[in-house]
Amino acid sequence: MQERRPGGFAIAALVRPAHVAAGEDEARWCERAGEAAARAPFGQHTHWTGPGHARPTTGGTGARVLAEGRRLRELGLEPTLFCGGGWYTDAEVAEACARLGYVDCTLRAARPPYLEEGGPWAALADPRSIRLPSGSRLRAVPTTHSLGDLARVLRRRGALPQVTHVYFHDTDLLDGRRRALVRVLLPLLARRAAPLDLDSLAARLAWDDGEVAWDDVVRL
Repeated sequence: MQERRPGGFAIAALVRPAHVAAGEDEARWCERAGEAAARAPFGQHTHWTGPGHARPTTGGTGARVLAEGRRLRELGLEPTLFCGGGWYTDAEVAEACARLGYVDCTLRAARPPYLEEGGPWAALADPRSIRLPSGSRLRAVPTTHSLGDLARVLRRRGALPQVTHVYFHDTDLLDGRRRALVRVLLPLLARRAAPLDLDSLAARLAWDDGEVAWDDVVRL
């Protein structure tokens, strides 16, 4: 799908590092991650608990992000983006992303529909620089649409935000119907919006405009 670039979009790969403790082969993972990074923007996607459990069950969230980010660089990869597994973030995670120089895509324009009551998430409507509790700045490009969201907007000819950032999971590509959605929806989106990859977008934005505070984006 990355090689085909439907609609002219360079599909970024935000991937979780290999969970060696769970028996995953880091060398094989590194080979595949390197292939993805050569085709499009590349980012870190942290699962704090395990391969099948994204959100954290213990503390040390920021330390986990830092350790994984440093390991990716040791392996010769240069992630520029981040997205927390299960859309999870907190101040520690945000500070770690700022230290690593990431553009954070964990923030969302709408609440994740499956999130449990009281589950923390971060809300943002358009790309902004966020002032963190330490005084550091975190650049964030929110995720705005799932495949289903995008299909509904395009079908109704509804309004699109200034930046439309669509996400899907690799597992979606195992389902023929959802794979077809990607192939159809992205060319339709390209008729209404200029395709731009996330790294190029981050380089073009005026990050000093419209800064917001961390406390203004955190939601429960």
